[in-house]
Amino acid sequence: MLIDIDIVTAIIWAVSFVLVTVTVTGFAGRAGWSAPVALVAVGGVVSFIPGVPGITVEPDLVLYGILPPLLFAAAIRTPLKDILARRDSILVLSVGLVAFTVVAVGFSLWWLVPSVGLAAAFAFGAVVAPTDAVAVTAIAGKLRLPRRVVTVLESESLLNDATALVALNASIAAIVSVLHPWDVVGEFGIAVVGGVAVGFAVGFVVSAIRKRLRAPVLDTSLSLVIPYVAFIPAQLLGGSGVLAVVIAGLFLGQRSPQVQTAEARIAESINWRTIRFLLENAVFLFIGLSLAGILDSVRDSDFGVWQIVGISAVVLGILVVSRFAFVGVTTLLYEYGPGFLRRRAWGWRTSIAVSAAGIRGVVTLAAVFLLPTGTPQRELLQFLAFVVVAGTLLEGLALPAVIRRLKLPPPNAMQERTEKHNLLAEAQTAGLATLDQAVTDADDDAVVTRLRVNAEFLSRAIEQAGPDDAEPSPAAYNRLRRLMIDAEREAVLAARSEGRYQERAVRDVLRSIDAEETALAAHRPKDD
Repeated sequence: MLIDIDIVTAIIWAVSFVLVTVTVTGFAGRAGWSAPVALVAVGGVVSFIPGVPGITVEPDLVLYGILPPLLFAAAIRTPLKDILARRDSILVLSVGLVAFTVVAVGFSLWWLVPSVGLAAAFAFGAVVAPTDAVAVTAIAGKLRLPRRVVTVLESESLLNDATALVALNASIAAIVSVLHPWDVVGEFGIAVVGGVAVGFAVGFVVSAIRKRLRAPVLDTSLSLVIPYVAFIPAQLLGGSGVLAVVIAGLFLGQRSPQVQTAEARIAESINWRTIRFLLENAVFLFIGLSLAGILDSVRDSDFGVWQIVGISAVVLGILVVSRFAFVGVTTLLYEYGPGFLRRRAWGWRTSIAVSAAGIRGVVTLAAVFLLPTGTPQRELLQFLAFVVVAGTLLEGLALPAVIRRLKLPPPNAMQERTEKHNLLAEAQTAGLATLDQAVTDADDDAVVTRLRVNAEFLSRAIEQAGPDDAEPSPAAYNRLRRLMIDAEREAVLAARSEGRYQERAVRDVLRSIDAEETALAAHRPKDD
């Protein structure tokens, strides 16, 4: 964002930006509207008000400043086990669909506007290819979709940015020079290997540091810089910064119960939930505020208003149709292909749901401004990118109705509840066994009795939003109950490693255990 004003005025505008974001999001939620669409609409209207500073997209600010924390916030809450279980579907969508979209949109735009040139047309295809993790999560999270569909959609939008940005870099290189196909393959390989390597390296190093941090404030402070520690080195080494952030987030999210204290995990969860809320909603307001500047630039193009409207409609239609076509062909391959594919097939209702969730967002708008100044019809391409973002957001409004018509089975609440209770019972059994081993003759019988009774705390806590406000506990209670909690957590993690429960049940039980451990820490006697 480039605004030539003094620092005090800049702070006032920043505060206003946050207030508008929170207010519009709150009202949209109460009215049952889509918050992303409402924010884009409000931002678009405000951008034409006299006195409102002109807003232009600074690509490096978005790619280096906003995208890493958004991706990290989504990655740490995405179960790695679910991604590995759906890896074939996710890989097909995050790589295959992106490549197909680049070609389909690129050739279509080149046919519509020959003056753009094939390289620039492919660059635009790469710009609009990736779905947006923020928008998809904002919409999918409110729908009672099957867990498999939600995992595929969220994971696709996390990983396809890397593929699209590599394709964009290759297309930009082709605009300014001659590029051979093997260069594209080599660049993609380096991006993937470099991104994965840096992501795992950051994950291992941060895990080792966290094992030695006992203060939640230090752990949380470290957490705030992790996205940038992963993104920037990966980019400098020629790897994919996006992939590095996602890998680091997935790794640390999986390892958090072993390397973080309960207080640190809860603090990190709250902080990242807040950061994610502010950034993801502010991004859509930011998209709307850029509308006036984009329209000003497109006025200098060689096309009339109706020509631009027609081109926009065709490009948006090609983008939507290409997603439906690719997912449809993939569904046919799963149904009628080799046996290993048929065993993992998804139905046509799932195919339609996945196809209808092709929402674009901030990455698309930022990426189009990465096109070099000499790109043919650059102003037109910037306007088309905005149309794609706005159009797919409006398409997302129909997604709830589509899901209802498809009658996809919602998550099995009874099965999830049963798994939670079964896993709680295992955790409680492990805790009580440790209590029997750790109790001594010097321990008060009343304390031991209370510990046994309070083992039921986990069952109550899973229905509660926060930790129980227990009365102050004596030192023996704190000492023995903490030993039980450690055993319970180990039992839950052992069950997860054996794959006997769904990840949602595991995380809910771990959250309940963390809640009690946090309550114990809050009421710990000073001499303990």
